[in-house]
Amino acid sequence: MTTLQIRIEDELKMQATAICNELGLDISTAVRTFLRKMVLEGGMPFDMKVSETTRKGILAIDSMRTKSELSGLSEMSLDEINEEIRLARLEKQKR
Repeated sequence: MTTLQIRIEDELKMQATAICNELGLDISTAVRTFLRKMVLEGGMPFDMKVSETTRKGILAIDSMRTKSELSGLSEMSLDEINEEIRLARLEKQKR
C-alpha cells in the first residue's frame, strides 16, 4: 500500500469532510472509492464538459489570438490598443 498526498483548499476539505460524514465515510475512503470508479470506467467517473456557450467563447478567443498573431498585433501594449481604438473612433466620427 502507498500514501497519496494532495494539497487542497481548507474550505474544500471542510465541505467534503462534512459530506463524507453524512455518508458515513472518511476522506480517505471517499478518495479510494473515486479512484476505483475511475479505473473501472477508464476515465473520470462523471462527464467533464463545458457548456456550448463556453466552447464557442473559447473558439472565438482562439480565433482572435490567431488573427492578431498573423497581423502582427499580438505584441501591442494595452495603451497602443486603446490608442488604435481612439483613432478608429475619431475616423468614424469624421465620416
